[in-house]
Amino acid sequence: MISLLVVLFFALTGMTLNHPDWAFGNSEVRHEVSGTLPTGWISAGTVDWLTVAEELRAQQGLRGRAEEPRLDGTEASLSFLGPGYSADTVIDTRTGNYSTTILAQGGVAVLNDLHRGRDAGGAWSWLIDVSGGILTLVAVTGIGILLYLKKTRKQALVVMGVASMAALLLGWRALG
Repeated sequence: MISLLVVLFFALTGMTLNHPDWAFGNSEVRHEVSGTLPTGWISAGTVDWLTVAEELRAQQGLRGRAEEPRLDGTEASLSFLGPGYSADTVIDTRTGNYSTTILAQGGVAVLNDLHRGRDAGGAWSWLIDVSGGILTLVAVTGIGILLYLKKTRKQALVVMGVASMAALLLGWRALG
């Protein structure tokens, strides 16, 4: 039953990825916030990125993993990434003033990012790998059962061969 839910999830999100115009709820909310970091976030040209990330979370309620820290002279930046969510912060290193652009997408975008494993973290990546392994086992045992059953073996091999050829032809056509 779990395998069926995994197949259903990846089938539906595969269609929403392929046809984003079909999906409902693909709204996108973008807004900007600003503020000032407390003193001590930078000293001697070295940024305490943990302090910056936690301060931005506390002041603006940002979520996701803090990634891509960058320091270029008078400007620093940090991004917060999660499924269907991003917040990009630019900081003036002289004053500590910052501006954050937050992009929160709808539920379909969250599911699509989970399908891709994008910005979902190590645990989700592990779940995708385990699901892929289980689905591979299900497929291989299904083929094994079809080959074992003498009564339906020929028909099963014909259907599998025709479906494989159709998939290869469609893939080849997509590349050309």
